[in-house]
Amino acid sequence: MSSLPSSQFETAVMIRRILFFLVLVSFTLLHLLPLFRGLDSPQAMEQAQIGRQFARGEGLTTKMIRPLAYYEAEQANGGAVDYTKFKDTYHAPLNPLIMGVVLKLAGADKDGAWPMGKNEQVYPLDRVIALVSTLFFLVSIGVTYLLVGRIFDAKIAGVTAVLMLLCDLMWKFSQSGLPQMLLMMLFSCALYFTYRAVEATEEGKTPFGHALAASFFLVLMVLSHWITAWIFLGFLVFAAIAFRPRGLVALSGLAMLAIALAWPLMRASDFSGQPFGTALYVLYNGLGNGTEASIMRNHDLQSASLSLDGLMMRILGTTLVQISELLPFLGGILAAPLFFVALLHPFKRTSIASFRWAIVLMWLFAALGMAVFGINRTVLLHPNQIHILFAPVMAAYGLAFISILWSRLEAVNSVPYLRNVHYVAVILLSAAPMLMSIPDKVKLGMWVRDRGYPHWPPYLPSVLNQALPKLVAPSEDEKDKVRVVVSDQPWAVAWYADEISLWLPKTKRGFEKMEDQANALGTPFGGIMVSPSSTTFDPAPVVRDQYGEFASMIFNGLALDVTAAGANRVGISIMDKDPKLSDIVRRYPHLQPLAGTEILYYGERRAETAPNP
Repeated sequence: MSSLPSSQFETAVMIRRILFFLVLVSFTLLHLLPLFRGLDSPQAMEQAQIGRQFARGEGLTTKMIRPLAYYEAEQANGGAVDYTKFKDTYHAPLNPLIMGVVLKLAGADKDGAWPMGKNEQVYPLDRVIALVSTLFFLVSIGVTYLLVGRIFDAKIAGVTAVLMLLCDLMWKFSQSGLPQMLLMMLFSCALYFTYRAVEATEEGKTPFGHALAASFFLVLMVLSHWITAWIFLGFLVFAAIAFRPRGLVALSGLAMLAIALAWPLMRASDFSGQPFGTALYVLYNGLGNGTEASIMRNHDLQSASLSLDGLMMRILGTTLVQISELLPFLGGILAAPLFFVALLHPFKRTSIASFRWAIVLMWLFAALGMAVFGINRTVLLHPNQIHILFAPVMAAYGLAFISILWSRLEAVNSVPYLRNVHYVAVILLSAAPMLMSIPDKVKLGMWVRDRGYPHWPPYLPSVLNQALPKLVAPSEDEKDKVRVVVSDQPWAVAWYADEISLWLPKTKRGFEKMEDQANALGTPFGGIMVSPSSTTFDPAPVVRDQYGEFASMIFNGLALDVTAAGANRVGISIMDKDPKLSDIVRRYPHLQPLAGTEILYYGERRAETAPNP
């Protein structure tokens, strides 16, 4: 008699696990095949092409060059720097290194490897990058299940895993190519060992081994994204207070971080003149009076130095944004914000009560880091968005708190079928946005399954991959000459076209200075490509202020379009009539539409063959 309930229980558990696995596999295939639209994050494309350079044996070099990064390198090296082997000092190294290994194994290190088909619109290597991120996401679900199961029980662990699986924002990050899913996997491992250290402390054992393991994974996080150093600081504060001997774990973790950062800091200092490289100026996005792009496009710091006016007000403003948008930042998982209410509950187990303060400290420091370096609520997949890392463990605490309150209701105790209703409600409400949007996305994905549906505007991989290389290819008498493409989306040019691309400098003076340097180095500018990256996301007055003297070039495509007399007719060019750009027009006179008037290429020579994207 007693074996029957046990057998039924084991069968039910097995069925639930099989269903979860089937849903996991189905969602993975859906998001990598019909729902996948390619990468749409500049930082992801840039890291992917750095990884390809590493796979080719070029080290952590980049084909996407920021004018400010070039200025730093020029000052540090006492003269012009070669465009062809330009070292990256903007990104943390671990994610590009991992991508480099994967691309090497995939054979993507060879020129012309993984070409796009004639009617293909999604770059094949985008799927390879997304697959790696997705695998990190799936591993993080497993680690989170083990963590939450150890903190609470298998039921809360299972519901937390389901919430992760049905979180639309997590799937979007896994498709983006950004390092957030790598961070989530490493953070889940760090939390697991942190909790083990807390348990050891409560049992009177030495937590040193588990705490060092947590430090190890947090150090790997820092090497994957510099902003996570703030999370590590929160952990060190907790470790210094909670683990004995006091201060030893924190000092050991700090020493581990110093050893890990020694090489990238020395490398950045050698090439850029200061240990934090170009990454230092990301804080301009959070603290300065402007945007990160506005300073990255400067060809020198003397003409536009970093301004920190209104520092405290900007930090306060960004902090308030994080508070007001906390639920979206946590992936829309309704139970996650309840973590902060659960802080008021006196959990019986000391380890559970203590561990939540580790989470609080790490989150507070992370929020401060995002306030300093900037986070934009209008950008769904912002590269500095690390709130999402805390969503699973916060959701687990929120679920535990709801369960405690739910179990105290008299109706729940008298009707057994109501015991798990709160879990179902949280799952359905949290997953509703994703579940409601999937049918339409699947229909669209199946309709364009042979071609793909890219993130257009502003990205059209087929044009950059097939048409642009033909326009900058060397002629017969200059086979060894490399040409640089100046563009407003250099990350996409570097990744999809595999060409060296300079971010369009902020001023004409900066453009001409860098143009002269490129000519002297034997890597002349081949042309200027203007895309919807300039005009799609900001209103016209903002675009005009951002591009200044180049405004007529940026708006030229729109002018050509609205003034055209009819189909296949050329409209009126406003760039030709701008006296500020008359000499640039003379040097790059050959206008080649690559995607109607939405992507224009101004070449210094006439195209020998018409592009055929």
